[in-house]
Amino acid sequence: MQSANPASFSPDEYVWKGLTLTDSAAKQIIALAAGDPEIKGLRLGVKTSGCAGFGYTMDMVKDPQQNDLVYSHNGALLFVPLQAMPYIDGTEVDYVREGLNQIFKFNNPKAQHACGCGESFGVE
Repeated sequence: MQSANPASFSPDEYVWKGLTLTDSAAKQIIALAAGDPEIKGLRLGVKTSGCAGFGYTMDMVKDPQQNDLVYSHNGALLFVPLQAMPYIDGTEVDYVREGLNQIFKFNNPKAQHACGCGESFGVE
């Protein structure tokens, strides 16, 4: 995310739109967590990756981080590190079937372009 003065940007002082989970995504998060009672939910993050700049990361969460924002839907919990919010704020997280594959899909309004393989995205 570019701004006129990036050094003055503080994620702690920004009002976020937040993330939303579809019913399908919530159901899948609950199914993934059901195998281990210590799992609280999933963490959605962003890392530098691919030809477009950024990639999504998803990890099981046993111990939430202090800087995680927590989004819930139908009992499912999605943890998001505060540092990732400038790149994914407003994203809808879905879980879909594409042919024989079932995957989490990210409908990210901040993603301005994606690479050809669909594994990474860029923001302006």
